Amino acid sequence: MDTTKTPAANATEADATPVDLDKTEVAQPAEAEADSVRTDADPEDETFAEDEDEDGDEAETAQPGHVGSAASAIVAAGLGVVALSGSWVAGIVSERASIAARLELSQAADANAQIAAQFVDPWHTTAMVNGVFSALALIIATFVLALPAFSTPERVLPTWVRSVSWAGIGLGALGVLLFVLMYFDLLLAIPKAAG
Repeated sequence: MDTTKTPAANATEADATPVDLDKTEVAQPAEAEADSVRTDADPEDETFAEDEDEDGDEAETAQPGHVGSAASAIVAAGLGVVALSGSWVAGIVSERASIAARLELSQAADANAQIAAQFVDPWHTTAMVNGVFSALALIIATFVLALPAFSTPERVLPTWVRSVSWAGIGLGALGVLLFVLMYFDLLLAIPKAAG
């Protein structure tokens, strides 16, 4: 009889032991997963923080954009070329001035009045329109070159933008000079009829 009681006691111990093992096995993976989550999160947080710092440094050290200055320089040079070669605006305004001057002529107008109506008024009007284009080119190009002096000291225009701006200044100045010579009849004398 003693032998039957002993296995029962051993059986109780054997039943209790696997339950304890199961509890410890369940607890260990949960702790291990928590540790792995913590270790995985820390490097990501540090990397994210480093990326933010690098982006901030790059934003601070980035050069300012020169898109507006470049576009303005190209516009100035284009206006200078248009002022020297003539534009459809100048042609339309010149034709309008010619028609208006002819309508004002009387039947008994002399030859000099007809020359003035057909030649001088359109000539002066064309000179005026081209002079406006030249003045705009000169003002815009000068503004582009002077802009860095009024902004941050680190701002320097690229070489090609400065070159195009200087070309705009040259073309604009030449256009203004031609305007003065044409408008005041210094370039070509007004033809006059023999009297």
